[in-house]
Amino acid sequence: MKMQSQHLWRRLEEFSNPKKFKELSHDEFQNGASDFSNFSRRDFLKLMGASLALASLPACTRQPIERIVPYVKQPEELISGKPMYFATAMTLGGFATGLIVESHEGHPTKIEGNPDHPASFGATNIFHQAALLDLYDPDRSQSVLKNGQPDSWDNFVAALHDVLESQKSKGGSGLRILTETISSPTLHFQIQQLLKKFPETKWHQWEPTNRDNIFEGAKLAFGEIVETHYRFDKAKIILSLDSDFLYSHPNSVRYARDFVSLRRARFPQTNMSRFYVIESSPTVTGSNADHRLPLRSDEIENFALALAEKLGATFNSKFEIRNSKFENWISVIAEDLSQNRGASIVLAGENQPPLVHAVAHLLNNFLGNVGQTVTFIEPAQANWINQTESLRDLIEALQRNEVEALVILGGNPVFNSPADFQFAENLAKAKFKVYLSPDVNETSALCEWHIPQNHFLESWSDARSFDGTISIVQPLILPLYAGKSAHEILDAIISPPGRNDYEIVREFWQSQNQNDNFESSWRHALHDGLIQNSALPEKKVSLQQFPIQSAIGNPQSAIEITFRPDATIFDGRFANNGWLQELPKPITKLVWDNAALISPALGQKENLENGDVIELEFQNRKLKIPVWITPGQPENSIALQFGNGRKTIGNVGRNAGFNVFELRNSNSLWFGNGATLKKTGEEFSLVSTQVQQTIDSDERQILREGTFAEFLRDENFIRKNSESPPENETLFNPQEFKYDGYRWGMAIDLSACIGCNACTIACQAENNIPVIGKDQIAAGRIMHWIRVDNYFRGAPDNPQT
Repeated sequence: MKMQSQHLWRRLEEFSNPKKFKELSHDEFQNGASDFSNFSRRDFLKLMGASLALASLPACTRQPIERIVPYVKQPEELISGKPMYFATAMTLGGFATGLIVESHEGHPTKIEGNPDHPASFGATNIFHQAALLDLYDPDRSQSVLKNGQPDSWDNFVAALHDVLESQKSKGGSGLRILTETISSPTLHFQIQQLLKKFPETKWHQWEPTNRDNIFEGAKLAFGEIVETHYRFDKAKIILSLDSDFLYSHPNSVRYARDFVSLRRARFPQTNMSRFYVIESSPTVTGSNADHRLPLRSDEIENFALALAEKLGATFNSKFEIRNSKFENWISVIAEDLSQNRGASIVLAGENQPPLVHAVAHLLNNFLGNVGQTVTFIEPAQANWINQTESLRDLIEALQRNEVEALVILGGNPVFNSPADFQFAENLAKAKFKVYLSPDVNETSALCEWHIPQNHFLESWSDARSFDGTISIVQPLILPLYAGKSAHEILDAIISPPGRNDYEIVREFWQSQNQNDNFESSWRHALHDGLIQNSALPEKKVSLQQFPIQSAIGNPQSAIEITFRPDATIFDGRFANNGWLQELPKPITKLVWDNAALISPALGQKENLENGDVIELEFQNRKLKIPVWITPGQPENSIALQFGNGRKTIGNVGRNAGFNVFELRNSNSLWFGNGATLKKTGEEFSLVSTQVQQTIDSDERQILREGTFAEFLRDENFIRKNSESPPENETLFNPQEFKYDGYRWGMAIDLSACIGCNACTIACQAENNIPVIGKDQIAAGRIMHWIRVDNYFRGAPDNPQT
């Protein structure tokens, strides 16, 4: 039996010309494959070698002098070659994930998830795994800079003191603080103390991947801001409205684990959750769907409204289904949801407008999911504001020359703020500018003072995870450079000359402890990696009637642009991480560059092929970028991933890719219509690993698949219908390598694998950070991938699965 179905193919070339594709796939190293961009692989490896050498420098491997607590019991003395493990946490987008970090001879060598932390339960994503390389990055900022020249922390504190003295009589009216999303209780307390000292000071926030639409949708549905939590481990039916919750959601590590728990084909489990995805561009989440419908972003609102009407949950409003291809999908999904009340989930992505989020809340309430698979809490963020409007307020204050001193703690607003805000031009109007950042970047180049920011493995802090659980961030190593933390800068403002971050964090939590056992609870928190029972309680909300009107939409011939964070370097903050730059992006498998993702239909209409450069014009701004033809992309919608095209950064990330932020405006943060494209006649070489080092599936049966119904009839059906490899088949010559004990093999259950690529980076991290005395794993025998899907008996016509 031939296990690979004919409907499976890896690239369009395989689908259109399978014979030629097979010939090319066997040519592993094609002409020019070793060169990319203007940065040779040899130079890249030199830089990688520099960072790895830095990781093993004895002078840089001292543990902090403060008492840090290992995760498991260890001897007091350091034993050469024996690892120690410490619990800490990493924040991304403001939310913490609990981690366990392995340390050898005083330097961190490997990161894994904390099995006791509710945000990870032992799992990680690519950013957690790659964080180790950022720690040892030789391009990190190494000293305090004043106007680009080395200076000292003491001189900075003196200059800051002079500015603050001038603000005392004004109540701080000329002082502004700009941060990213903050969930740190200590940092929030410090900002509140600062605002008490300078009551006229304003605090602004900006994150390019903010949750403005989600909060505005909650206000529309409930009259208040709440955060929604989903129990995917309890849901039989899931409908995603443009939400990439398995990959880019702040709680994606936990959600992926919960989601997979009902997707594994294992006895005695006799059912599998059914998963529908409606999305505007292919995602990791969409690739795991049983049924996937590609729609333009502006069509998804109409789809949600039509589904609500079909279910009878629209406050007696009536809507016209604008697109006939919705009809069959809506009928099937509505029936499925109705038959699984209290055991379903409807959720919307942060890129969808507030009304779609409000309709999702309406549907969950109508279906009886609230309290079962859907719960609510107050947001874990320290200050729930509309970040786009907050940044707009700062821009307007700069334009009015009201900002005398601006302190920017993290982020990179010159690079990633909306293009129409013209942040760089307006930043020049502030007289005194301070910027905390781990590297010299686009923003620090325009600020008077640049303060190097410590890596989270070098500093003390705290943060909340998505459910509110508080983690204490403890360092494993003394700062490699003259870095500081946001805590230390704020403390220098509140009570100069200021304390170190250990004193700040510890004294805050000591002030919160009303008992006499602080030392014991502090050590427990450091050992466990979290403060027990600190998750935010569930919150009761009441659905209110909100205005619903059918979206007018745009003609289907109009070209839409959608904006998404880059799948491997996020919003650009990881652009100098070589592991992530070389990591193939999900779906496209592109490395080192980004492209405009277009549908095959649009490519044919405009006579475009992969690598053809187009000029996009959108809202009076232009950008040249190559195209990549992507099956599953809506016909007249172009997907752009932002975070690439950095100009001021380290050697690895400089000039890699194209800066999509140049087209992103405040009124179209996630999508907009009315774009035009023009073929320039230029070409750009894009690198995709999709067909590199492939194994012929026909010969090796590396992929074996079947339906859940087949599995229920016979759990061994795949084994019976496929050939087993010979017993003596091995990657090694038996005469050269003999197994004295266990042999190992690997079987990957693709029903549980979501394609997040964390295993790829974990392998890089495991084998590329030098460790004295660390045993290397012997090579293995053979691998198989197995997938079982739940194909629905009443599937809509031509589902894209």
